[in-house]
Amino acid sequence: MIKRLIYLTFLVSLWVGGIALKSVVVGAVVTLCVVYIIVPLVFHYSPRLQRHIVFLNFCKLFIRHILPESLAHSAPEKGSPDYEDWYVKSLCDERPVILYLHGNTSSRATAHRIELYNVLRKMDYHVIAFDYRGYADSSPVQPNEPGVVHDAKVVYRYIRERCGSSPLFVWGHSLGTGVSTHAVRDLCLEGDSPAALVLESPFNNIKDEIKFHPLSSIFRKMPKFDWLFLKPLASSGIDFRSEEHITHVAAPVLILHAEDDLVVPFSLGKKLYETAQRMRPPAAPPVQFIDFAAKFGYSHKFICRAPELPDILRDFFCKAVEMKN
Repeated sequence: MIKRLIYLTFLVSLWVGGIALKSVVVGAVVTLCVVYIIVPLVFHYSPRLQRHIVFLNFCKLFIRHILPESLAHSAPEKGSPDYEDWYVKSLCDERPVILYLHGNTSSRATAHRIELYNVLRKMDYHVIAFDYRGYADSSPVQPNEPGVVHDAKVVYRYIRERCGSSPLFVWGHSLGTGVSTHAVRDLCLEGDSPAALVLESPFNNIKDEIKFHPLSSIFRKMPKFDWLFLKPLASSGIDFRSEEHITHVAAPVLILHAEDDLVVPFSLGKKLYETAQRMRPPAAPPVQFIDFAAKFGYSHKFICRAPELPDILRDFFCKAVEMKN
């Protein structure tokens, strides 16, 4: 009797195990189909999804003009009659003005961005930060490259008309380096160059950025990877060819990149620098590359924590102003 029970138990376990194994196999096949067939095809044929993944424009927060530290206690109370006029007039006090163009995800009020603003305000600089179309409290439309570049140029011209002789610099981070390089290239060709351009954690072009982003690693070796993920970008208004735009930037350029950056690989920032060195006209203003060792852990967002950053910026900005004058 005991032997029969053991035998029946064995048969049942085989049957149950077979069902379980079959479920695992079916689940695995379905998962592979979703990941390697459905997702790539949906991405390829959906411009809206392509833009959403590149720009990641969600989260509603806001902040705008960050004052130099020496002016922080002079500002009038919010709501007072001269509140807005005072902020506008302060731009022409000859302190440097930084137009900050943020990367994808969230808004200009994200914590790591505020951390950088505080570094710059302690250096007694004005910081103007805004959100592109489709972000935070800006117009709720789907962003694309021509649109966000246009937004950057509109804000730049707004500052230029109000900052008088104050030196005006443009700073881009991550995706914002693609926006800023394109926008500054246009401004330079129009004869309205900023004093300098700072590129923090930049890529050379958006196709390489997507190809070598960690999230692309599971798709990278697929047949037709370029066709599925890279080819449709330009037709969706997403190009960001910084390596081409930087050759037309008639202003000094400072590139900052951390070796342990996993979002925009260090190699892409280095490639942008090397292209600029090789392709810019001999008489073009200099391009400087500053790298930050992986041991410091600055990664993609926290170069602002480097103790030497203020000295690097002061030296670079001072030379840029002398060159422009």
